[in-house]
Amino acid sequence: MVAMARKEDGPSSRVPHLPWMRNPVDIDSFSGCPVAHLPRLDPRLVEALQRMGIESFFPVQVAAWLETIGPGAFERDICVNSPTGSGKTLAYALPIVQMLATRKVRCLRALVVLPTRDLALQVKEVFDGIAPVVGLSVGSAVGQSSIADEISDLIEMSKGGLYPTLDEEFIQMEPQTKVDILVATPGRLMDHINMTKGFSLEHLQYLVVDETDRMLREAYQSWLPTVIQLTRSTNQNHSWCDTNGKTILHPLTTIRRSGIERGFKGKCFPRLAKIILSATLTQDPSKLSQLELHHPLLLNSGKKRYRIPTKLQSYKLVCKSNLKPLSLIVLLQELRGEKCLVFTSSVESSHRLSTLLEFFEDLPFKFSEYSRLQRESTRRKTLDAFKEGKIDVLIGTDRMARGIHIDGLRYVINYDMPPYVKTYIHRAGRTARAGESGSCFTFLRKHEIKAFDKMLKKADDSSCSLHSLPDESVETLRPVFSSALKKLEESLESEATKKSKSGDKAPNVSKRKRTVHT
Repeated sequence: MVAMARKEDGPSSRVPHLPWMRNPVDIDSFSGCPVAHLPRLDPRLVEALQRMGIESFFPVQVAAWLETIGPGAFERDICVNSPTGSGKTLAYALPIVQMLATRKVRCLRALVVLPTRDLALQVKEVFDGIAPVVGLSVGSAVGQSSIADEISDLIEMSKGGLYPTLDEEFIQMEPQTKVDILVATPGRLMDHINMTKGFSLEHLQYLVVDETDRMLREAYQSWLPTVIQLTRSTNQNHSWCDTNGKTILHPLTTIRRSGIERGFKGKCFPRLAKIILSATLTQDPSKLSQLELHHPLLLNSGKKRYRIPTKLQSYKLVCKSNLKPLSLIVLLQELRGEKCLVFTSSVESSHRLSTLLEFFEDLPFKFSEYSRLQRESTRRKTLDAFKEGKIDVLIGTDRMARGIHIDGLRYVINYDMPPYVKTYIHRAGRTARAGESGSCFTFLRKHEIKAFDKMLKKADDSSCSLHSLPDESVETLRPVFSSALKKLEESLESEATKKSKSGDKAPNVSKRKRTVHT
């Protein structure tokens, strides 16, 4: 295992304002490590990981382990800026499970918050693979089921038999949690905080904010200040009286007091340990200040702020706007039915493109739309079908670009150029994950080439090759294209009419009649 090292000064587009971000721990200075050789890892977790098919850890997982379970011992809050697919989920899940494995009484002690339901369920699967073997229970609050069903899964009424020394005549037993670890989306988390009796964060020890840049950019009902406030020391009366009138402590109370131990002056101790993660971590002090980080330590991959996966091959395709749908079909034909994600700039563009392709007969690939225009159940079935290989091509927006892992996904296509380098990183990061190889193709118009090349330089990627498509293959599709465009407009107008009659808001069709590339 490589010893921890600090990055040397090097070229950088901008020096971070925050001092703790200027000299991060370089994740690339760590080597991978076989599961059985990780120091202090619980043998039960070793077996669980091996059953999951995990034989060795990635550098980010080793680095995070040393700062939590190893010498770092959670003395500081951990901030991880690492490429998509580098293994960040297990990097925080494993230390948390290890730390909680010795707990005696079940309380909600770890909270993981993510921006989307799909990503949250994916993270829960990781916890489900390792937590039960050490006696920990994992729950979710993501809105997949009714709030009543979630409450039933998360909360149970305490039984007086649990505390036989206490006289129920004097003591009103409160509901207690069924889970040690909760994976949640912000909206449903706030629902439980505001409405669910017995849902409490007073014993919380670990808070994970995944996809931090997005979580801080969008308010989500002010969930973050609410959570932090609820975990601070309070003046609540945690004491009970026994049958003799003597004051005793509530058996599940975590005492948070103000103190000066180890630099905690003016703060609560024991503190709430935080882990924040992203492939594009913000450097904005005003946003990061919301997290109230304690002596934060940054773990960063590489010398630049942004980085794409090592085994990703990037390609650009230059074509005219009116020929882009045909060029996409030809490219997908070249990929020979391999799994592929196609990203567009908007929900309307995804819908138009998916509808247009339906009017091309005998395409050698199966495709489907994935957008918020669909019902949640439809999206879930579509994503499952894509994962199972029943669908070859999924067409959608950046909703698909955050954290979702698809086994065997080799190709990503940017049908519309990403507006920001962060967008490119998250889109391209759906492939070339966990050490596998992958390719990302980006369609460009001539006037976009310069801006695109400049954008990729920010991600330390100057090896974007030009990919050409056979002109004759595009030309053979032109006769069908004219007919398909006419059918597309008729279909969209029919949809708009139906929606207007039902009172729903219809996509703007009239303004886009001549635009075939969005």
